[in-house]
Amino acid sequence: MDHLDLSALEAGLPHIGASPADDGTLDLIVRRPHVDGREVLEVGELDIEVGLVGDTWAVRPSSRMPDGTAHPDMQLNVMNSRVVELLAQDPDGWALAGDQLYVDLDLSAANLPTGTQLSLGDAVIEVTDQPHTGCSKFSARFGGDALRFVNSAIGKELRLRGLNARVITPGTIRRGDRVARVVGDPMIV
Repeated sequence: MDHLDLSALEAGLPHIGASPADDGTLDLIVRRPHVDGREVLEVGELDIEVGLVGDTWAVRPSSRMPDGTAHPDMQLNVMNSRVVELLAQDPDGWALAGDQLYVDLDLSAANLPTGTQLSLGDAVIEVTDQPHTGCSKFSARFGGDALRFVNSAIGKELRLRGLNARVITPGTIRRGDRVARVVGDPMIV
């Protein structure tokens, strides 16, 4: 895969910024059955205890937890579809980002502050306060400029690398589901 340079990535910001604020779409569901493994799903099950059923989140250690167990507020990784589309340049490369849910929705902190609840399919997830940042694997897959892009000041503000969430209401999700703020969510002003 050819990697875009920083100027080409920054040129994609207007398209990313045009993501819907309130009424988006679940474009891709990816389960990680083992380290570096990816299974693209048409239908998935979200569970309060294990996150995306069949994903290895629950058995992955977290350096952010004192006992090294999986971090409960990092159960799901959600990434903006327009960002991964720019980075991967090919739909077959989206899953390499390592996230479980890819949505066409404005994930910025201003639009979706911590505690915001989102419905998708039969499930509800909640945005958590845990930052989601790019790592060495992300850099290897999409390039050093991509890592600098998502971890830049504007990248963090817009959450270009994505956000972390946890399951509030279990349920079935399907590719193409509407993603929207939960009515009555105290975060909606």
